[in-house]
Amino acid sequence: MLISNNSYVAPQSFILNGIPGLERVHVWLSLPVCTMYIISLMGNLGLVYLIYYEESLHRPMYLFLAMLSLIDLLICTTTLPNALCIFWFNLKEINFNACLVQMFFVHGFTGVESGVLMLMALDRYMAICYPLRYATILTKPLIAKAGVATFLRGVLLMIPFPFLVKRLPFCRSNIIAHTYCDHMSVVKLSCASTKVNVIYGLMAALLIGVFDICCISMSYTMILRAVVSLSSADARQKAFSTCTAHISAIIITYVPAFFTFFTHRFGEHIIPPSLHIIVANLYLLLPPTLNPIVYGVKTKQIRDSVTKLFHGEKGIS
Repeated sequence: MLISNNSYVAPQSFILNGIPGLERVHVWLSLPVCTMYIISLMGNLGLVYLIYYEESLHRPMYLFLAMLSLIDLLICTTTLPNALCIFWFNLKEINFNACLVQMFFVHGFTGVESGVLMLMALDRYMAICYPLRYATILTKPLIAKAGVATFLRGVLLMIPFPFLVKRLPFCRSNIIAHTYCDHMSVVKLSCASTKVNVIYGLMAALLIGVFDICCISMSYTMILRAVVSLSSADARQKAFSTCTAHISAIIITYVPAFFTFFTHRFGEHIIPPSLHIIVANLYLLLPPTLNPIVYGVKTKQIRDSVTKLFHGEKGIS
């Protein structure tokens, strides 16, 4: 907002315009979004409760899975209720400071999620390559420390984002073509140089996304070498089957994440804005929705625990 020749003030609020070009079908788009949100809430809360309740699941793999479920709950709850308010009630206005807070939580929690996926890859590496020392190395205190360190890394690296945005002048439109406050979507509204924001955004992506992908790739390279060296085909299949759910979670998380990241920076005039916003929402909604389903289907211990819990409650009633 321009107030004199050389001075600016931040806008009091932004207008989140939803999905550009698809405003007429916002109500219809809300149906799958709301359904996925309900599934994600039920699935992740159920998974966390199951891991807490079932003592046989108090093992490193499932403790990391509980961390992932909690982060997934926070990610979708940070953005999805806001998107549904836009779709259903046309409540598009968001306070400037609230926008910055949402931006911080979105990027902070997605950074933590990436770190937890990396920890889960290291867990699979230890379980397959060092099975006899697995329980003695990955103790509960070490898991807690790794979780706290991952959380702090994601949060601390994202703290500068709101301050970098707050220093920018916004003398153009205050309409954000999005359903939530994303860093680059807000920065593009500024009428000043955003070079510092872009550089820091790339640095954060390197320190979190690229670093985690490299660690995951190295872990699975070592896992593949260990699995191939096993003499029995059944042993190879059993060892690798413990990784399929995690590999699925990696694909579900990183494919839409990288699509969103690169289209923001390089595909702005190639990818339709509506497609970009839809994928950006799927990037936050798909992992919380599908991860509990994937782990429930692919992991025998979880299926057995669900059956045991269900039959136990049925017997009591």
